[in-house]
Amino acid sequence: MDQPRRKRRSDLKKRTPRHDENASRNAHPKLRTHLRSQRQNRTASQHGDVGTLSSGWDRVAAWYDRLVGEEGSDYHRNVVLPAALRLLDPKPGERFIDLCCGQGVLARMLIEQKAGFVVGIDASQKLITAAHQRGPVSPALRYVVADACRLGPLADGSFDGAACVMAVQDVEDIDPLFAGIFSALRSGGRTVIVMMHPCFRIPRQSSWGWDEQKKMQYRRIDRYATPMSVPISIHPGREPGLHTTCFHRPLSAYASAICSSGLCITAIEELMSHRLPPRGSRSRGLTRAAREIPLFLAMRADKPDKTARPPTGFPEGNRHVNH
Repeated sequence: MDQPRRKRRSDLKKRTPRHDENASRNAHPKLRTHLRSQRQNRTASQHGDVGTLSSGWDRVAAWYDRLVGEEGSDYHRNVVLPAALRLLDPKPGERFIDLCCGQGVLARMLIEQKAGFVVGIDASQKLITAAHQRGPVSPALRYVVADACRLGPLADGSFDGAACVMAVQDVEDIDPLFAGIFSALRSGGRTVIVMMHPCFRIPRQSSWGWDEQKKMQYRRIDRYATPMSVPISIHPGREPGLHTTCFHRPLSAYASAICSSGLCITAIEELMSHRLPPRGSRSRGLTRAAREIPLFLAMRADKPDKTARPPTGFPEGNRHVNH
């Protein structure tokens, strides 16, 4: 069974900085308003009214933080994050919003890339706490406990870039997610989405197999076209009730949701494994599969730039081609 999250153990020892309440003093005015609302929601949750901020990921936050760690898992470091940064193409001084940021792996990398401001959004209070604990303490970095599908005042058209890395398949309804991204981006801004490849990695519906006659590894796909929610056990057999949910959709569902939001898909990369099998009788077939069957899908989508000049060859005000 494929798991949507990959492993790496890293302990959590850094000193906890003062976070949202104190950091809000120097934040963007709209972010200060959002942080005040966040504190009110936390107070409400203590009295049983959790609203949209309740997150199933709180139950598994400690497990996920250990597996992903400070710099990401093996796949994060070697495949996922390099692709995300390559497509996002961050420039010094730019503003970014990291949706479903978890413990802040990408947000920290954007700060290292000299971003002017980064805000990380996650519905899990425990993962946001882990992000604060891992640092760095910087006036350019903020974390907010919030629903990525309800950005509120953060959907203000001020961000140069947005990202959702290895989390879109944790979101049940992606239409408001992409609509919020569109509203958060400035004209000409871009977003990057990285996920498990929806064509080849479908939890409980896809698996590896070996063809002894052809000496080849192959990918078996039992279901693909039908959207489905699949529970993913965190500790099979030990804690059967502890799980997350993967929301599978066909590739066309992502393309439709992105384009319906007003964003335009401008790049797609299908990401292969960086790992090579050990030498042996099957190494050739295993290597071929690793080079031919992608594990992850990365997409970049841009918000149309209203200030851009129209393409040459088309008259202003009339860009239809008559045949």
